[in-house]
Amino acid sequence: MADFASASNSSSPAISFSQPESLLSAAEELKAEGNDHFRAGRWEEALVAYRAGVGRLPPRKVKPIVRGSRDVDGEAEAEEEDGDGDGDDAKVEEEPEIPPTPEEIEYAKVRAVLNANIGACYVKLDDHKQAVEACTQALLDDPNYIKALQRRAASNDKINTWSSLTAAQEDYTTLLKLLPSSSPQTTEIERSQRLLKPRVEAAQKEETGEMLGKLKNLGNSILGNFGLSTDNFKFEPNDQGGYSMNFTR
Repeated sequence: MADFASASNSSSPAISFSQPESLLSAAEELKAEGNDHFRAGRWEEALVAYRAGVGRLPPRKVKPIVRGSRDVDGEAEAEEEDGDGDGDDAKVEEEPEIPPTPEEIEYAKVRAVLNANIGACYVKLDDHKQAVEACTQALLDDPNYIKALQRRAASNDKINTWSSLTAAQEDYTTLLKLLPSSSPQTTEIERSQRLLKPRVEAAQKEETGEMLGKLKNLGNSILGNFGLSTDNFKFEPNDQGGYSMNFTR
C-alpha cells in the first residue's frame, strides 16, 4: 500500500480532468488507503483519505448517473469487502438528454462509494448529521445505493427529530422496494419501520407543542397591548391533521 503522504503529496504531478484513468487510479488508491485506516479504527485518518479521493474526481453531473439497485464492494464497512401566457397549449422543445460517458459512470460509482465511506466514518465518530449529509451526497450519484440508504436511515434514526425520523421512514420504504423479498434484511427493515411509527407521532406531538408554546409567548407579548391574551384563542385539532382557532371571551 502506498503511504498516504506520498499519495497526496503536493509535489506529485498535477492530474488533469482530461485523464480519466489517472483520476480513477488516484481516487481508488486513496479509497484503499482510507479502508486500511478504517479497519484499524483510525476514523479521522480514513476520513481525510476518502475526502481526498473525492477531491481527485471531476464535479458531479446535475442528474444521477448510476442506475439500478446495487451494492458496491471495496467499502470500509463492517463486512470490509472490497410558452405564451394566453392559455394556449404551446409546445416547448426540450433538449435531448445526453447520455453519460463511460468515464462519467465510473467517476459516479467511485464518488458514491467514497461519500458512503465518509458517512461510515462519521457514524463511528458519532456525528450523525454529517453522516446523513455524506450519504445524501452518495445517493446523488446513485439513488439506489443500498448501503448509503441503510446508513442514512440509521443516522436519521439516531438524530431522533420529527423530520429525521420521517426521513428514515422514507429511506426504509425505498429499501423495501429495492431489496428482494427473500433478503434477510427485509424483516429487520420492516421491524424498524414498525418501531419508528409511534416515535414519529410522539416527535410530531412534542415539536408541535413546543412550536405552539413559542407562538403563545409571542402572541401574549403583542396581544397584551390590547388587553387580550392567547387564552382568548383556542386551538383545537381538526380532521386535516392541523389546528382550528376559535376566539373566546
